[in-house]
Formats: sequence, structure tokens, C-alpha cells
Amino acid sequence: MATDGVLIQAQGLVKDYPIGDSVFHALRGVDLEVRRGEFLAIMGPSGSGKSTLLHLLGCLDTPTAGTYSLEGAPVHTMSPDELAELRNRKIGFVFQMFFLLPRANALENVELPLIYARMPPSERHKMALGALEFLGLQTHATHRPSQLSGGQRQQIAIARALVNRPSLILADEPTGNLDSKTSENIMGQLVKLNEMGNTLILVTHEPDIAAYARRQVRIRDGLIVSDETTGAGRAS
Repeated sequence: MATDGVLIQAQGLVKDYPIGDSVFHALRGVDLEVRRGEFLAIMGPSGSGKSTLLHLLGCLDTPTAGTYSLEGAPVHTMSPDELAELRNRKIGFVFQMFFLLPRANALENVELPLIYARMPPSERHKMALGALEFLGLQTHATHRPSQLSGGQRQQIAIARALVNRPSLILADEPTGNLDSKTSENIMGQLVKLNEMGNTLILVTHEPDIAAYARRQVRIRDGLIVSDETTGAGRAS
């Protein structure tokens, strides 16, 4: 387990992608430490490496070089099966495109991580309904995504991200497809999750969305160029 409240420890993260006869250096040596309970926003222009970094932190990809530990576990040494198990147990994801199953209702979509964890049906129903109730969506449990607004779909995605009580919630442009009022509601719910002790890392290119986080990391050309703590977000 991690010590002294450190959840994430990344050192010298490099990610290269071969393109024909050349190589694109998406990350060029990133060092990052994240403590439990932080709300961190990663900012940067398109192509800066921010989504690549989030994918490495979320165990969706592996680094070309460098080390990454989550709760003290050496992620960079894990096999694909070990990474998949770690993702399901320790990490919740919220994406811009929601990624809900269109033929499944809201409750069934929220249950997915628990199905992968082979949890008994009665227990996973209870936990999924509890996550929906937390977001005030219990009356929409039997609705399919096509019957929900964009904001409600993103709320379902948030419920799915938190249902297995992960150590880390990662959000990649979670308000990118939403209007400003709905974006405020979604960010308010993410702040509430953080205030309850959840660790959140948010990727965005919008300063007004990043302002909800207490810590803002800026990345450019595959390198962190600034790391600042602000007065916003969760109080210490």
C-alpha cells in the first residue's frame, strides 16, 4: 500500500508512438505525485499529451519508459490481465462520450463494473441503485440512454464510475458535450464526490472547468510546465 497519503507516484513517464518511419513523443518524461483526496485538473492544448497521461494513469495503456505506482502497486510491471483487474477494482472512468450500452437501462449500465467483478446479482443491484440514488436518478433506473438527456447520461456514467468505490476517479473532458448549465451541475456533483474524500483527476482544455479543481497541472509538448494549487475545490 502507498504510504503518507500518496495514491499515485509517477516518475519519468515516456510514451512514444511509431508513425511510419518516425516516432511521435507523446510524453517526454513526466513526474507526478497525487495524494489521496486531491482534485487535480490536467490542462493543455490538443496534442499536448494530457489524454495520453490520463490513459497511463488509468491503466488503459502502458508507458514506453518510466515507473508508475498506484497505492504502492507497480503498475508499469503488470501484465494486461493484471491491469484489467486493477482498472476494475481501483479506477472509475467518466468520458466525454459517456460510453453507455444503448440497449441496457440505467441500472444495468451502472452495474457493469460489478458484473466484471463477478458480484452476486442481488448485491450489485443494491449497490447500483445506491449510486443512482446518490445522484438523484433512482426514478430513471429503468430508462435506456436514448430516453435520457445528455446531462442525465453523464450522471449515469458518474454513477457507474463510483459504484465499485474506486480509489481513483478519472474524468476525460466530462462536460465536452454538455451545455453550460448542465456542465455546472455535473461539475458540482464531481466536487461533491471530492468533498466526500474521493480522489479525482480531470482532463480539460477549458479554464472554467479546471477552476473547480484545487490543483491545476499544465502540460505542453509532453512535459509538465506548471503545477499550481488554487483556492478552489476541496478544502484541506
